[in-house]
Amino acid sequence: MKSVEGVYRNGHIELAEVPSEVCDETRVIVTFLQSSTINLSDRGFDEKQAAELRARLGAFAEDWESSEMDIYDDYDASRAKL
Repeated sequence: MKSVEGVYRNGHIELAEVPSEVCDETRVIVTFLQSSTINLSDRGFDEKQAAELRARLGAFAEDWESSEMDIYDDYDASRAKL
């Protein structure tokens, strides 16, 4: 079995990467996950507040997106390996 992340768009699945060692015509099972978007109004933010917060947090984006921070994507599993 091989898992590859992708996005459903306009009736097609767009894969985030081309799976290696998988032959054409290989059968697949597609599971649709719930959206990861967050409704900020449900959390008490209006559009202006959300824009201000996004601007303030933007200063951290470069650090958050660096490869060194990948360990925190699944912190509990990474910590268990130590």
